[in-house]
Parts: sequence; structure tokens; C-alpha cells
Amino acid sequence: MSLLTIFILAVGLGVDAFSVAIGIGAANKARSWLPVIRLSFAFGIFQFVMPLIGWLAGSTVVELIENFDHWIAFGLLVLIGGKMIREGFEEENAGEREDQTRGWPLLLLSIATSIDALAVGFSISLLKTPVLFPALIIGVVCFVMTAVGMIFGKGLAKIFGRKVEILGGLVLIAIGVKILIEHIR
Repeated sequence: MSLLTIFILAVGLGVDAFSVAIGIGAANKARSWLPVIRLSFAFGIFQFVMPLIGWLAGSTVVELIENFDHWIAFGLLVLIGGKMIREGFEEENAGEREDQTRGWPLLLLSIATSIDALAVGFSISLLKTPVLFPALIIGVVCFVMTAVGMIFGKGLAKIFGRKVEILGGLVLIAIGVKILIEHIR
């Protein structure tokens, strides 16, 4: 597998993470780099580990979950997107918003945006190709795309205010629907 092929694959896998990061960046009110680093690191690690798991699992695990993995990703994205939309309509002083770059939301988003990487790892195993280098490239590209998405989302929030949080939630739901449609066809 050539470096160009691996890079294109990594960008393709990173698009969902980038889109989610825009929504999270728009909703996150923190003025530090910590949320950007947390989300980028988590998404990058999951995008790195999932191909390894897919490669090691071969056909066993992938075949067990491939019939419903898209439903898991859809459910997680709709759950978090719906929460962001609800919070976007709440009053500014309605209390602290949950930080999507911590705890359960971070774990759920990391899983939802990296499920496809599991199948990629399985595909790499079928090619009888080593997986460590492609997985590393996939993880690094995802880290960078997530950081860029978060920064872009923060910029949009400065321009458009609270409406971007609602838009971010809608984007998460749209990504979930896209994943569902792609796998149902």
C-alpha cells in the first residue's frame, strides 16, 4: 500500500471527525487549548487503534458487528447532536454546559467517528499488509483534521454566536444519517 493511498484513506476516515470537531468547537466555550488537544488526541488515538483491532480481529469481530455498527454510530451522533441543539436553545445563563471533550461524550464521539476504521483494519488484513504504519498515519491525520475542525468551529461561533451550537448539533445528526444511509444501501 503506497503512502499516497494511505494518506487518501486517512483523509477519508478523518472527514467525519473533522465535521464533528467543527460542531464541538462551535459549542465549546473554553478559551484554552485543552479541549482542542483532548478531542484531537482522543479522535486520533481511536482512529489509530481501531484499524489495529480490525486487523487483529480478522473477520470474526468485524463480521459480528458489521450488520449494526452504522446504527451504533447513528445513535451516538443523534444523542449528542440532539443534546447540543437543546443546549443551543437554552438561555445563556441556564447553567454550565457539558463539555463534549470530557468523559462519556468524548468516549461516545470517539467511538462513533472511528467505527469505519475497524473495517479498514480488516481490509488491510485481507491484503496481507502490515497495519502499524497505515494506522499511525490514519491517527496522525485524524488528530490534525480534528484540531483544524475545532479551531474552525470556534471561529464560526465568534461570528455567528449561539446559532452555531444548534448548527453543530444538526451537523452531528446529519453525519449520523449519512452513515446510516451509506450502510443501508
